[in-house]
Amino acid sequence: MKEVRVTTESARFYRRAIAGLLLALVASAPPTAVRAQPAGPPEGFTSLFNGQDLTGWRGRPGKGGVFSPYVEATFTDAERQTRQREWDADRDLHWWVDRERKELVTDGKGVHLASDKAYGDFELVAEWMLTTPNGITGIYLRSYPQVQLWDPASATNQQTGAHRGSGALWNNSADNPGKWPLVKADRPIGQWNHLRVRMVGERVWVWLNDQQTVDGQTLDNYFDRSQPLLPTGAIELQSHGTEVRFRNLFVRDVHQPPR
Repeated sequence: MKEVRVTTESARFYRRAIAGLLLALVASAPPTAVRAQPAGPPEGFTSLFNGQDLTGWRGRPGKGGVFSPYVEATFTDAERQTRQREWDADRDLHWWVDRERKELVTDGKGVHLASDKAYGDFELVAEWMLTTPNGITGIYLRSYPQVQLWDPASATNQQTGAHRGSGALWNNSADNPGKWPLVKADRPIGQWNHLRVRMVGERVWVWLNDQQTVDGQTLDNYFDRSQPLLPTGAIELQSHGTEVRFRNLFVRDVHQPPR
């Protein structure tokens, strides 16, 4: 029998084909209360993603590598350039753009995708979709974990709280009320979720599908809970073992908490 060899590129092709089939099935399903796609950034916002390539984004190791912004700050310019080339090469293996749909896609492996620009007080709006059961991802704020996004029905993540839903600060300490969402507002696997995040100082507000899930709670410093958060840092999309899609990522600088 002839041996069949599957290359990395062909494996990626098959993953994309399967994901495309799933998206087509979702698109043909009966309509639900799904938000219409915006024609452009909301007033006062700028786009984080141009829909065509990874301009404005760099690879960055996530917390699985125990990589904190404090470590990165110790690099010399030469060290930073060398490391960044390595991270970007890994980024290009595991992140790509579905240009037809203008979507950012990760296969869940490798580095996170971090904004080139550092943000202080900001508001972010984004859409995200899990394409398979047990999917999981998150959005780091100033490179600190994170607004948790996962499958509430996940059999593998029930013990860590997936059943409570997405949109909270899962890496907070157990006594910090921002750890769990105020409501469970997730849409089913294969449907887009709309996220709005506002960060002012160390406080965070989150809305998932127009329902508030975090109300001005402090984001704990995952890397050193005895220290305050750094005043600026990247917006970072997590890769966590499963395919995830992002689109319509917009951001603006803010200076006041919401009323």
